[in-house]
Amino acid sequence: MNLLQKIEQQQLDKLKTTAKVAEFAIGDTVRVNVKVIEGSRERIQAYEGICIARKNAGANSSFTVRKISYGEGVERVFPLYSPRLESIERLRRGDVRRSKLYFLRTLRGKAARITERTDFETATPVKAEGAKSA
Repeated sequence: MNLLQKIEQQQLDKLKTTAKVAEFAIGDTVRVNVKVIEGSRERIQAYEGICIARKNAGANSSFTVRKISYGEGVERVFPLYSPRLESIERLRRGDVRRSKLYFLRTLRGKAARITERTDFETATPVKAEGAKSA
């Protein structure tokens, strides 16, 4: 590991401690809360859509979110460790088999839907109190 990689790793560790990033993957429906500055005022704007791409490049990592706004597809690329990102929330888990979902650009309506993934692990069931074990 050369000097440049060591410095980048230190910066990445520092960014990970301050970033409010939820665990999400491609195909998930996410809500990204972004700080928007209008003149001297600052507010938080939510951007909700499907994560169609993710680029893992250390401190330069980014992800692309696609949503349909007034019948028109809109995509926005967010830097993962940007100070402008307030938070990232995962709303639904998508069941996909690709790493880039660019094919969604050509699909419309029900064809563009992604099925929800429901195979997540749940807590182990607790035995009822008077139950006898066999």
